[in-house]
Amino acid sequence: MIDAPYVLFLGDAPDQLAAKVAQGIRDWRPESVVGQVRLPGCKADVGVPDVTLAEAREKGAKTLVIGVANRGGVISESWKAELHTALEQGFDLASGLHNLLRDEADLVRTAEAHGRRLFDVRVPNVEYPIGNGAPRSGKRCLAVGTDCSVGKMYTALAMEREMRARGMAATFRATGQTGILITGDGVPLDAVVADFMAGAVEWLSPENEPDHWDLIEGQGSLFHPSFSGVTMALIHGGQPDALILSHEPTRTHMRGLPHFGLPTLEAVRDQSLALARIVNPAAQVVAVSVNTKALGEDDALRCLEEIEGRIGLPAADPFRRGAGRLVDALAAV
Repeated sequence: MIDAPYVLFLGDAPDQLAAKVAQGIRDWRPESVVGQVRLPGCKADVGVPDVTLAEAREKGAKTLVIGVANRGGVISESWKAELHTALEQGFDLASGLHNLLRDEADLVRTAEAHGRRLFDVRVPNVEYPIGNGAPRSGKRCLAVGTDCSVGKMYTALAMEREMRARGMAATFRATGQTGILITGDGVPLDAVVADFMAGAVEWLSPENEPDHWDLIEGQGSLFHPSFSGVTMALIHGGQPDALILSHEPTRTHMRGLPHFGLPTLEAVRDQSLALARIVNPAAQVVAVSVNTKALGEDDALRCLEEIEGRIGLPAADPFRRGAGRLVDALAAV
């Protein structure tokens, strides 16, 4: 187990979205965070105190968590001095990047010399089966997005919190590094060999009681040329009974691809539903989750009203205003 409390390492993140791992931990496990460490040039801030490593140790931090999700998931050489210092000062390191801590020989040597541990969250530790598409009991919900990083994880976590408050049986199923760091369990789906991805999702959301909902963390987008494969595995492995559309209304292009425009919500609805019904003919699209963080209050309300009127489904920002309307839609399935 990764020891808490954490200090969040933002490095030289070029924008707020690049620090989404740190932001997710801060938003959903704030009691486990003592502060953030930022290098010169960092343009992200997750709203916790800036601290030095020494100050973080004084506050009780035990693990430095790399809270950056950069393109390609690499450990930057510009971070190395701070990571070595953290190990020397008694911190363990935890990372969800594709570039593994254990493959960095210099970090391994420093960790061994100081008796510290390296945690690579994005490493599958189960021999997952090949998916078989067989129906299984229980209910499942999956958020599918117009793009990457639009709020699919936040949607599932907010819905789980609301459902549990209502006494409903619900479990958040983490499929990415941030979700795993928040909950302590899950499948690092984009690190699973492609032939086993759908089977990994089946394993993650097994048979359950008929009224139990698995809220499967969404990833990528069917319409993103770089990351559509992981979304397909979630749809076919998850066999969702309910799909939630997830959208960030201020985006002008796909994340990381300025030459590639965003699909419409209608296109995401129709394409996702057609694919979901291959494995679950009863699948439904039930609501729209809208990330309005970049909008003022009045603009956010107008946006939600416009989307709801156009799509004909409940539209809500579950983090800003609560997930009640999304859960209401789910309860009607």
